[in-house]
Amino acid sequence: MSISLDLIKQLRDKTGISITACKKALVEANGDIQSAIDLLRKKGQAKSVDRADRSTNEGVVVIASNESQSMILALACETDFVAKNPDYIAAAQKLVESLLADSSFEKDNYVSDLSLKMGEKVALKDYKLIESAVIGGYVHSNNKIGALVSLEGGASDVAKNIAMHSCATRPEFLNPEDVSSEIIAKESEFWNDELQKAGKPENIWDNILKGKEAKFRNTISLTSQDYVVSPDKTIAQYAKENSAEVKEFNILAV
Repeated sequence: MSISLDLIKQLRDKTGISITACKKALVEANGDIQSAIDLLRKKGQAKSVDRADRSTNEGVVVIASNESQSMILALACETDFVAKNPDYIAAAQKLVESLLADSSFEKDNYVSDLSLKMGEKVALKDYKLIESAVIGGYVHSNNKIGALVSLEGGASDVAKNIAMHSCATRPEFLNPEDVSSEIIAKESEFWNDELQKAGKPENIWDNILKGKEAKFRNTISLTSQDYVVSPDKTIAQYAKENSAEVKEFNILAV
């Protein structure tokens, strides 16, 4: 009988098994999902049902690079026990390397098979690609957070230092001017409330609000943050000292 893609997806979401195995089981079960689950269990393929409902709050971040590209990837799992498993870490590294080499790599099947091997839900949380002549990457020793930074000019070690800084401060934007007016408007509601409660004269509110906005923009933007290694200079100044300008960054965490 003909098995729809939607039916295959439903079974895959419930079992975490590969698409090929799900289709085969559904054909054998004449399209009945529960019968297909029972068949997979009997074969030892489906170790658990409704795996998709489990939370994946652990995992690892990995990075792969070639001459002009770098990719950062966050692969989530259920337990810290699995996250620290050398086989799991190696599988995550293989996944990011495979995706970097071939964007059409069948990541869904790979993750489903890894989920079966590890005996718990595994999910590809996110991955980002950066293309640049100068890229630096850093993953913290706990494998829980990592960052990629690209520069115009400079060298990869400078980009790596900025990536390390990014993991420590977790900026949300590249430049202060990138912060949207919607975000500022929402924060302004809190600032106005603070000024009112503090009993500040309304005739000085505008100047105070301008100061708060500038500080807020600088705090959450990478280039205007004080460099953690040398707080007397900003990231933009550190980059400029090294004949570079920060062009892009990505931070992933699990």
